[in-house]
Amino acid sequence: MAAKKSITTGRIYISASFNNTLITVTDEKGAVIAWGSSGAAGFKGTRKATPYAATTAVEKVIKKAKDDYGVGEVEIYVKGPGPGRDAALRAIRAQGIKISLIADITPIPHNGPRPKKKRRV
Repeated sequence: MAAKKSITTGRIYISASFNNTLITVTDEKGAVIAWGSSGAAGFKGTRKATPYAATTAVEKVIKKAKDDYGVGEVEIYVKGPGPGRDAALRAIRAQGIKISLIADITPIPHNGPRPKKKRRV
């Protein structure tokens, strides 16, 4: 296996759904360095959807990215309405990584799907 390169700046993508929180750390080009989730952190069922589970998952992923690649500064992209979104941001800040950008990339429908037909009684 090739020697792991040193990456100073990276991106963190947080996908916070109502059932789970996914965290992906990439380099500037988008190649995945480390990833994890509340489920991969050992939580099952409804406990995956808690802020504590998101915090634990972020701590594991950030530790791996820092130890293996030396990530020091990140841009954070948050997607979704889940309960783990704020907790994940707090956990990243607590890890001592410099945050240069926080962006919300939650998809918002411009008009959405066609509505159901009118009810006839």
